[in-house]
Amino acid sequence: MTITADHIRATLTAYVDEFPEDKADLALPLSLLDSGAELSSRKEFRGHATAGAVLVNEHKHVLFIHHVALDKWLTPGGHLEAEDATLSGAALRELTEEAGIPTEAVTLAVDGPVHIDVHPIPENPTKGEPDHFHIDFRFVFRTTGSELVTLQEEEVSGYTWRPIASITDVRLKARVEALTA
Repeated sequence: MTITADHIRATLTAYVDEFPEDKADLALPLSLLDSGAELSSRKEFRGHATAGAVLVNEHKHVLFIHHVALDKWLTPGGHLEAEDATLSGAALRELTEEAGIPTEAVTLAVDGPVHIDVHPIPENPTKGEPDHFHIDFRFVFRTTGSELVTLQEEEVSGYTWRPIASITDVRLKARVEALTA
């Protein structure tokens, strides 16, 4: 079951209710939804939803994986798929796919995203994609299974556990710290 516009809108609304200071940063997804855009489709090049997982272990370290295509260390995440029913489920699927950690080894820390980041993605001529925006719904998960990482080598070339303080986004870092305090 594909994630619906209603689910995305409800998630955005609940998020803005919890974090009203972020409302201005969410003008793009809110206006796209108002115009009838299908944010669950990666073919919506004005902007589309992605889902990310911030996995925190028992030592209060966060899992970072090295993405081959971007040549960057990031938390797991990616595009929504047709079988995804919820944004948190999509984040869990991405975590499981990219890091190989079994779903039973993680728990969702809170129901909603702790951060929604809207950021530009450059043109990718090999994929036939123009520059566009990702609206990344970031969810926090917990695990005690740090040793369970098995990388998806087509997309990921390494992993590391870093202290929460190494998260570069100030809002995301503060919210993850608050959840793990």
